[in-house]
Amino acid sequence: MIEEKNNGPENCKNYHPVQEYSHVQEIIDNLPYIIMTLLGALIHLVGLGFTFWGWLAAITFVIYGLAGALWFIVFICPFCHFYGTRTCPCGYGQISAKLVPAKDGTQFMRKFKKHIPVIFPLWFAPLITGALFLFNNYNATMLILYCAFIINSFIILPLVSRIYGCAHCPQKEDCPWMKKK
Repeated sequence: MIEEKNNGPENCKNYHPVQEYSHVQEIIDNLPYIIMTLLGALIHLVGLGFTFWGWLAAITFVIYGLAGALWFIVFICPFCHFYGTRTCPCGYGQISAKLVPAKDGTQFMRKFKKHIPVIFPLWFAPLITGALFLFNNYNATMLILYCAFIINSFIILPLVSRIYGCAHCPQKEDCPWMKKK
């Protein structure tokens, strides 16, 4: 159940009452990212075959997906005004508080812009390699994985972010991803 909180930080220029999120809601927010990472790994595994190189590429992609989330947690979350609280739809702020100290909240937008490109290859590596695998050695399994990756990564994940996670994020007014133009 989402619970309203009215005790926002004083230094947040765009403060409005925020919601606390359950672990189930955090999982829902993270599920498309998890699926994207697993589908990307499967594209590499199927494309390279169930060989040493296929497994290495798949495992490396999963590690990169985990590292991308950890990068966000370490280098962006400490600058969020809601760091360390249950008001983050994805739950990263709570994890961040256990790993690194809070930083200057006025730097959130700058840090977000600086560090978000680190995770962009998660969207494009499987897109490019999957297309190459399909071109060089077409098979139905790869086509299904490739289409599933595209639907999840470029339709479902952005929709869930924009409509669910980011839409309810208390930091959205200061976020370059969601800031109204």
